[in-house]
Amino acid sequence: MPKSALQAIHLYPVKSIAGSGPGEAVVEPWGLAGDRRWMVVDAGRKLLTQRPQPRMALAHAEQLAAGALRLTAPGMPPLTVQVPEPGVTIPVVHFRDKINAVSAGPEAAAWFREYLGFETELVHLDAPEIRRPVDPEYSEPGDMVTFADGYPLLLTSTSSLDALNSLIAQGDHADEGPLPMNRFRPNVVVDGTAPWAEDDWRTVRIGEVVFQVAKPSARCVVTTTDQHTAERGKEPLRTLGRHRRFGDGLVFGQNLIPRGAGTIRIGDPFEILD
Repeated sequence: MPKSALQAIHLYPVKSIAGSGPGEAVVEPWGLAGDRRWMVVDAGRKLLTQRPQPRMALAHAEQLAAGALRLTAPGMPPLTVQVPEPGVTIPVVHFRDKINAVSAGPEAAAWFREYLGFETELVHLDAPEIRRPVDPEYSEPGDMVTFADGYPLLLTSTSSLDALNSLIAQGDHADEGPLPMNRFRPNVVVDGTAPWAEDDWRTVRIGEVVFQVAKPSARCVVTTTDQHTAERGKEPLRTLGRHRRFGDGLVFGQNLIPRGAGTIRIGDPFEILD
């Protein structure tokens, strides 16, 4: 394996629930193929995440052929959901963005309603190339994103996680550490770089694909949620607040925008171009 390399890939087909760690992934202009093309909304068709619903962490979405899903969750029967046929879209709200999406139908809605205990709906992003632009302050015209928080990919590094865990071990909630990388729900994890070196990157290459480093990732309460139990603690936000506060944000990781296409694979060399 090269000195600096891609250590892990993570795909989350449904926003805010568990995904998978494939050995390779296709990079599309709006992110990894299949990543966050679905999301769960409430009765008002507003995005649901682990922020108010930590039990979403215990649900799991496996991507099947042709983009279909297999959903599982504690106490629930598995459910296979096909990609809905193109047709009438409905307006949904993703934080501050209003986006058109396609309903996955009553069976998927009922499945999530039974699991979460209130009215829900599963929706699919049918046309990512036109639905949701990236924040123009940090992107170029035509840059698009799926149902991810704001950018096509999130990158983290193993060395920065090690450094963060060392800081947690010295703090008031040392018993909560060390934290695993899944708290941060990255798409790509790189190894062999210096701790916090990503603060200074502007352009990077993973394998054959070049990415713009758009901006640091400001973290939220989801990072305090154990992804295997749905229980919450104080870390890493307590330690990030002391050591990684950039303006109003508590930062861990960097948001990426693809500047090319191709397939990335675990073990691919990682290069800093600028």
